[in-house]
Amino acid sequence: MKKIMFALLCSIVPVAVSAAPKWNTVKSTHFIIYYAKAEDAFVRSVVDYAEKYYEKIADSLGFRRYNFWLWDNRAKIYIHENALEYQKETGQPSWSLGSASPKEKIIHTFLREEGFLDSILPHELGHIIFREFVGFDNPAIPLWFEEGVASYQEASKLAIAKEVVRQALKDGSFLNIEGLVRFDGKNIKDEKVVNVFYAESISIVNYLIKKFGNDRFVLFCQYLRDKKNFERALASSYPIANIKELERGWIEDIKK
Repeated sequence: MKKIMFALLCSIVPVAVSAAPKWNTVKSTHFIIYYAKAEDAFVRSVVDYAEKYYEKIADSLGFRRYNFWLWDNRAKIYIHENALEYQKETGQPSWSLGSASPKEKIIHTFLREEGFLDSILPHELGHIIFREFVGFDNPAIPLWFEEGVASYQEASKLAIAKEVVRQALKDGSFLNIEGLVRFDGKNIKDEKVVNVFYAESISIVNYLIKKFGNDRFVLFCQYLRDKKNFERALASSYPIANIKELERGWIEDIKK
């Protein structure tokens, strides 16, 4: 779990690829899949899952009304032969399982069955689609909120987030929203703190969507894009005046 969590922290770091091996390619409506060695069935699964996640995430953010990933604008997914090749080509550390360059719409990972289709792929797509919607250099987006949106796409993490937060409230490891803002994953080695950070980030996003509806969340993302101020966007989209009110409502919901 520790390895997976820290991999996600690294997921939005820009990656520079060195001279690449000879790639095989498969193209779909919104993606081009590059792979060196992989079974046809696995590549087809990547295509199918990527298209499914694109539809789901783009709809949830209202993205498809504004842009389309078609033809030369398709996203690229590079599936490296193994972890060493992935690290060599991208410069990522040994614990990284996947990385994304949102501006270029590129995802890098390597052949491993466990977790890729259900976890890494939707998470990295969540980063790219969200950033393309709200702006790549938008200063209004805190890390915790972006990670919450990306991790919200992972069904397994969403399913356990509320219980993790409840336990954190009981044992004193809970991070208030100010703590989430100060969180610096590069300097944290405690697995429990990382897990709480992700669980709380997912939980807040889930609270906003479940309590107030998807349309309000889309409006919130639009205001984040246009106003470039998190608290103003929040107050313009919800009956929530500020971050403190958001925190109170969220905690009350967790305790139910």
